[in-house]
Amino acid sequence: MTIKLPRGLLVAVLASAIVNTGFVSSAQAGIVDTAVVVDTRQSSLDSIQLQLQRKEVRAQMQRFGVAPEAVEQRLAVMSDAELQSLAGRMEEAPAGGDALAVIGVVFLVLLILEAVGVIDVFKKFP
Repeated sequence: MTIKLPRGLLVAVLASAIVNTGFVSSAQAGIVDTAVVVDTRQSSLDSIQLQLQRKEVRAQMQRFGVAPEAVEQRLAVMSDAELQSLAGRMEEAPAGGDALAVIGVVFLVLLILEAVGVIDVFKKFP
């Protein structure tokens, strides 16, 4: 038993197949210089460490029981995107010593450290 397709349908399918073969998608790739990637990462790390060296931030971290070594270890394993995001958030905070911004930044760092299991700050509270 054979199935007969309308001739117009067959022509339409073949025509669209022939037209679509000309529209092959291709990806473009380029070489990224290692120095650019390293410089971006290092500048983000420098920015974060500069903010973390402030007296208010260190005092708040000590109140939460976070050791500076734990923060340094966590910063070392963060991806470039995470470092850039954190550096951007810290730079956007007001520079005048806004206590709410400092607490927010410290909370963000603590939340990241808690999420990866480096510290157990939030499990100590009932």
